[in-house]
Amino acid sequence: MESSNNNSTPTEPTTTTTEVEDESKSKGGKKARGLKTPKGTRDYEPDQMKIREKVFSKITTCFKRHGAVTIETPVFELKETLTGKYGEDSKLIYDLQDQGGELCSLRYDLTVPFARYCAMNRVKTIKRYQIGRVYRRDNPVMNRGRFREFYQCDFDIAGDYDLMVPDAEAVKLITEILTELNVGNFKVKINHRKLLDGMFALCGVPADKFRTVCSSVDKLDKTPWAEVRKEMVEQKGLPEEVADKIQPFVIQSGHPLVLLKKLQDEKQLETDPSAKQGLYELSVLFDYLNAMGCIDNVLFDLSLARGLDYYTGVIYEAVLTDPNQVGSIAGGGRYDDLIGIFGSTKIPAVGFSIGVERVFSILESKAKKDANFRVTDTDVMVASIDKGMVKERMKICSELWSAKIKAEFLPKENPKLPAQLSYAEQSKIPFAVVIGGREVEQGVVLVKNLGTRQQDTVPRDKLVETLRQKIDEYYKSLPESPY
Repeated sequence: MESSNNNSTPTEPTTTTTEVEDESKSKGGKKARGLKTPKGTRDYEPDQMKIREKVFSKITTCFKRHGAVTIETPVFELKETLTGKYGEDSKLIYDLQDQGGELCSLRYDLTVPFARYCAMNRVKTIKRYQIGRVYRRDNPVMNRGRFREFYQCDFDIAGDYDLMVPDAEAVKLITEILTELNVGNFKVKINHRKLLDGMFALCGVPADKFRTVCSSVDKLDKTPWAEVRKEMVEQKGLPEEVADKIQPFVIQSGHPLVLLKKLQDEKQLETDPSAKQGLYELSVLFDYLNAMGCIDNVLFDLSLARGLDYYTGVIYEAVLTDPNQVGSIAGGGRYDDLIGIFGSTKIPAVGFSIGVERVFSILESKAKKDANFRVTDTDVMVASIDKGMVKERMKICSELWSAKIKAEFLPKENPKLPAQLSYAEQSKIPFAVVIGGREVEQGVVLVKNLGTRQQDTVPRDKLVETLRQKIDEYYKSLPESPY
């Protein structure tokens, strides 16, 4: 699907507690001269990656809850596979040099490779998800979140199913994911390509200009009508009177059931067969969304057009609506002809892509304000009081690892106890197991809660049991995470 988040504003990387020296920095703390990432790309710090892993985990859980299986496709495809599938955005495809007589390009999205996969493997029905990097030969604007390399999280249902049933599930799943991620208030804007085509026909737009006019109309969420009109007239050759007829339609948006009834009562759009079919399919979709309890998260918006050429039916885009958080965060729709382009059989399909860069930016901001956020997952720091205890620390850590308890120790033979505990506190590790020569002789260890400072002497053979209980109680006491 088309990326819907590549215009977000990312937060600055937060400071981590990692004590590993960054070799790309000089002694003064500045990045080493001459070292940089390619334009439109960036490195991600451990704290950022902690959030990314959690986001991917939550999204994957939602995908699997709906019965989706996953596939993997190459990050580059034959150039001919990608060419001609993205309309005006085809100019952003990242071409590679000829290798062994094959002209290849980096994938622009995950949808066209999925269509190629289905056709090549003669897949007739599948509910699939995929998470991976995609690439755009765009002019990067890093402070606006416009990258050349970024992640998309895709969900698609391919197969010949009853009208609007898979479409409704896709929209419902978007609302579940955005609710689960806790990114704030949102709406899923919905429209229909057949409705748009019928509307354009009624306004006098030539059929061969439907897609290019769609591309212009799709900019209305960020660009004033006057500029969109100017583009349609001056760059795309649309007569002024035709452009003026489009405006009364595309300025309409509202609650799906309310706006749908208004358009049906007016009957103007129903005079065109394509628009009439679009309205009927939307009425079925809205009925299903109402049954699934997510209709109030939906906005029927006649200005939504989606720029990609391969959409054939329902189209949708999720946007954040909180102040200072406005922006697209997911998008998709129905593309019934795309798989058939690559094979002899037409396989209908519908799906969406979650553009996660904006999600990461929002959650990074929340993490900065969360006193309980920590980069490491470590629950126990194994420390020693006396010298010569490195093997004892190793033994305890090995026992805890075998018991699936997250633990670590400083990789030094004889570290000082304050340094060990200081590392644990800086890393927000909740517990420490402390051992010395006397504890070894007595067959006990000291278990210390680094937050409350409470310390207990625990028999060595009860350590795992005790820690499991304390760790469980610790996590139950924490407030709900904002992300």
